[in-house]
Amino acid sequence: MIFSIRTRYRGVTGDHDKLPGFNAPFTDFRMSRVGAIGMVVSFIQSSKSQAREKLTGPNIVLMVADDMGYGDFGLYSEGRVHTPALDELATESLRFTQHYAGSAVCSPSRAALLTGRYPIRTGAITPQEVLGNDRIALGEATIADSFKAAGYATGMVGKWHNGALDPRFHPNARGFDEFAGFRGGWADYYRWNLDRNGSLERSDGRYLTDVLADKAVEFIGRHKSEPFFLMVTWNAPHSPLQAPDDVTRKYVEAGFEHGIALIYAMIEVMDRGIAKIREALHTVGVEDDTLLMFTSDNGPAFNHRPDQVPEGVSLDGSRFNCGFAGAKGSVYEGGIRVPMIARWANGLPQDGEVLDQVCFTDWLPTLLSLAGASHVGDKPIDGHDVSAVLRGNSPTEQPRRFWQWNVDSPVGTTNAAMRHGDWKLVRPALDIPYATEADKRLANRYVEQDIEYKYHPENFSEIFDWPEPEKVVPEPPPPELYDLSIDPGETHDVAADNSVVASRMLAELETWFEEVETERRLIVD
Repeated sequence: MIFSIRTRYRGVTGDHDKLPGFNAPFTDFRMSRVGAIGMVVSFIQSSKSQAREKLTGPNIVLMVADDMGYGDFGLYSEGRVHTPALDELATESLRFTQHYAGSAVCSPSRAALLTGRYPIRTGAITPQEVLGNDRIALGEATIADSFKAAGYATGMVGKWHNGALDPRFHPNARGFDEFAGFRGGWADYYRWNLDRNGSLERSDGRYLTDVLADKAVEFIGRHKSEPFFLMVTWNAPHSPLQAPDDVTRKYVEAGFEHGIALIYAMIEVMDRGIAKIREALHTVGVEDDTLLMFTSDNGPAFNHRPDQVPEGVSLDGSRFNCGFAGAKGSVYEGGIRVPMIARWANGLPQDGEVLDQVCFTDWLPTLLSLAGASHVGDKPIDGHDVSAVLRGNSPTEQPRRFWQWNVDSPVGTTNAAMRHGDWKLVRPALDIPYATEADKRLANRYVEQDIEYKYHPENFSEIFDWPEPEKVVPEPPPPELYDLSIDPGETHDVAADNSVVASRMLAELETWFEEVETERRLIVD
């Protein structure tokens, strides 16, 4: 079933602070720095106090789930998932019905969110951190760089996955004053290794999602008297599929297969963490002056590696996703169309639905605009400032949007898409085999090293200088064309009946890919 969407803006009043209380000790986890510390700290604290007085924009808490689709959101799941905090937040927020991730997988999608640029341009092309393919090039500026320059305290709690094995790519070097999380693509929920500003903290046995929620609450408490920009990049519901037994049990008893029950339980625990964060904002008196946002980096994962599920649990994670085609890894709607809700009581309409198309690349220019801050960096932004859209003013024409993703170096003829207005052109994913058995073995070695890095990061100090496995790229089939205004499930290919539109969009998609790939090939760091 495809959920219905309507545009409406209406105010909501009432008491919205009935969330569970949470108190946690505030622990400073800043990285030590070289220099005249006393003088510099005093100057920064003075500057930030003045910034709070001068800035009229909101604090920003941007929460990003990992591999969560529309159908994993209680509001849209027909009762499958219990997410009371998210559902309550959604009733007081703008809800985006055509919101798009920056890519079909995590690292490139996050790069788009962080830079406002198409991820291929930035060098972040795949999640393969031990090969360095997740890195945002050092010549790129991040959204944290801009907010830091504007006087905001900047922090990230959770998953980074845009440069894991080189201090130059650490979040602290990319604009974030504070970081508490993990730098790779996934982490064991109980046997985690937490990076706290470059120092390694071993697991104490707590569930990782709860730990991240506590770290976010601590950050808010530390910076309640100054403007702050905080990204909370949850690991849920990304594999490995692990969740507390008591939460999982109720989904099993409701009739869900064990793997799906685990996924829903992981989401429910994350929802509890969201409640803690919102309560923290309320407790320190900044909830209505904070833009609180929630989204996902890409669509739901419908397949899992054998090492990522408990023994006896199916590798198939297929589940309800509102009728969208595809899933994580695919440029069909199910892989790139993701939830977004945004609440800023003192600055934006509440309880409204936004039909306009908004993409990850749009949030950097939009959030800076709302904050009255300037963009740091000299590279052109691909995203658009949609602050007017948030206040109910639709553009006369929807911007063109592009996606492409495959494992290893980008191949423009596979898994690529373009959206323009109601039209969406898709180049379907190709089955691209390895050229030899040796190339296949090389790819399997990556998986082995990926697992080793997650559990023993101390054994890794640099990326592997491996050759890329050779592949045989077949000839692509004709592109597909869909009218999403009447076919959001992408079930009826109308390219044959609209050949002029299909040809024009294919030419634009090919031109775009050549441009971004050419720029990527010029990266030297």
